[in-house]
Amino acid sequence: MADVKVAGPDLTGEPPATFRSGALTARMVTDGAWNLDFVADGRVLTTSTARSVGVITDADGRHFVREQLALGVDEHVYGLGERFGALVKNGQSVDIWNADGDTASEQAYKNVPFYLTDAGYGVFVDQPERVSFEVGAEVVSRTQFSVEGQSLRYYVIYGPTPKDILRKLTALTGRPPRVPEWSYGLWLSTSFTTRYDEATVTGLIDGMAARDLPLSVFHFDCFWMRRFHWCDFVWDPATFPDPEGMLARLRARGLKICVWINPYIAQRSVLFAEGQRLGYLVKNPDGTLWQWNLWQAGIALVDFTNPDATAWYQGKLAVLLDMGVDAFKTDFGERIPTDVVWHDGSDPARMHNYYTHLYSKAVFELLEQEKGEGEAVLFARSATAGGQQFPVHWGGDCEATFVSMAESLRGGLGPAGPRGKCDNRGFCLWKGR
Repeated sequence: MADVKVAGPDLTGEPPATFRSGALTARMVTDGAWNLDFVADGRVLTTSTARSVGVITDADGRHFVREQLALGVDEHVYGLGERFGALVKNGQSVDIWNADGDTASEQAYKNVPFYLTDAGYGVFVDQPERVSFEVGAEVVSRTQFSVEGQSLRYYVIYGPTPKDILRKLTALTGRPPRVPEWSYGLWLSTSFTTRYDEATVTGLIDGMAARDLPLSVFHFDCFWMRRFHWCDFVWDPATFPDPEGMLARLRARGLKICVWINPYIAQRSVLFAEGQRLGYLVKNPDGTLWQWNLWQAGIALVDFTNPDATAWYQGKLAVLLDMGVDAFKTDFGERIPTDVVWHDGSDPARMHNYYTHLYSKAVFELLEQEKGEGEAVLFARSATAGGQQFPVHWGGDCEATFVSMAESLRGGLGPAGPRGKCDNRGFCLWKGR
């Protein structure tokens, strides 16, 4: 419950207006220059000043709305989703825009317009499109964020601890569900092995057993399907002539099974003509089918804004579940075009980041429906705000090096923020405010 009232006089002589929600109060000057303080625990957490809010027009006539929130001396900022660089974001410029850039650059698969600071509060920018952050960069004493358009909505979330902040954030964007106990065990993958069959898989599993390394899940990556047919969700008959029998033999060894998928339909896939005929694939503004060749020849993209297309895609995956598959690696979801038309009329710029949410939701809800609540789990690469509702996620394409492991660890720590005050090496000690 929020309370709005007029408080006692400020320095201008006019009483400020206050808006209170829980322990947090927004205090706004009602006479004179714009000033909005966010106050909790008897102290000002951050402030939007007279020079903070702005509407900007660039040389091309595009409009942008900007906000700047004050940063205190020795205040540190964390978050903004999966980021592979320094944990402390001060001095960085970050665009919230999902991209497939591996784990060694400023690009990221899981961009979330949310940050928290060691002053005891977080900020969630409630915009699905590109949000540009300049953290103590454009102005050293402020965190700036902006979007194209003429409106901007954000939430200030008081903690005071990181745990409190994240609890309140997930109350807004969705709680993560319980995942099955078996998902906590060791997963073994074929990775990007381009030629493998049942004998190869069995050999890998036997090798783990010989080394007394217990397995929980075996994952079949890309080449369980025929190359250039991704995705048709059909086992390669040359290498897996008896998929049902193979899966039964693996499950008899106590293993759960995961298989790789993505939301693209290659032109050679048996599903391509069907999806096009039914109108389930994303289109160009002129009504023709959107295609490109960056991943597979002539790939199209499933339009998850169409409920019928979602059900169609789920139906193809349900066949695999009936065979004995337990989970899906929901790869990709980042390379989403912005020059297309969506079935529900969505703004393409806003759909770029949000597409992965619809993709993961479709697959996760199918697993819950077929396996039961608490038994659904993904092996997902891309995400945005609210993605925690469809666990779990892996860091992204990395190298098998200790340096790359450090990149992945930083990426995993980024969305949740630190448990303490961190320097650029990752050593943390929370201030205890």
